Amino acid sequence: MNPYLLPGIYVDFEHPEVSALARQLARDTVSGDELVRKCFEFVRDEIRHSVDFKLNPVTCKASEVLQYRTGYCYAKSHLLAALLRANGIPTGLCYQRLSIGDRGAPYCLHGLNAVFLKEHGWYRIDARGNKPGVDAAFCPPKEKLAFSLQEPNERDLPEIWAEPLPIVVQVLERFNTYDQVLANLPDVELLR
Repeated sequence: MNPYLLPGIYVDFEHPEVSALARQLARDTVSGDELVRKCFEFVRDEIRHSVDFKLNPVTCKASEVLQYRTGYCYAKSHLLAALLRANGIPTGLCYQRLSIGDRGAPYCLHGLNAVFLKEHGWYRIDARGNKPGVDAAFCPPKEKLAFSLQEPNERDLPEIWAEPLPIVVQVLERFNTYDQVLANLPDVELLR
């Protein structure tokens, strides 16, 4: 579990504002699940998704997401991992491969988290941000993610990563505006 508890360049929970928020969210919690729910709901509800709100700048590090209160799903997952890891809860990064349109190509990655819950093991949560047609929640043991798979080339990638995928970081660090990222969303080739 150690890699899922460590700070990193993008999951930078040692940053003063991130660690202060992690401590604040932990106050008065009576269980690990309650703490996970509080952190999840903060990121889901208080950090605006860059595309939904047409917001800049493009953020990547957890501390940037918190500073600007905006981020793509990937960046929001970095902040959620940072808040949970700062509180000693093993948290990883996960990805889905989804169709950008209604059906079929092109595809892109969607970023979310997996958290280790003592009662349930690894459990995926998606703090992307709710909107009409998207209703993610923390309700273990049932997963309630933002998106369900709709066709054969969409996938839940099975890995739980300790650090973000390089292709995700490259896109978030290369482009300066939300619409530039939107035009260049990261994707991976599927192994057949």
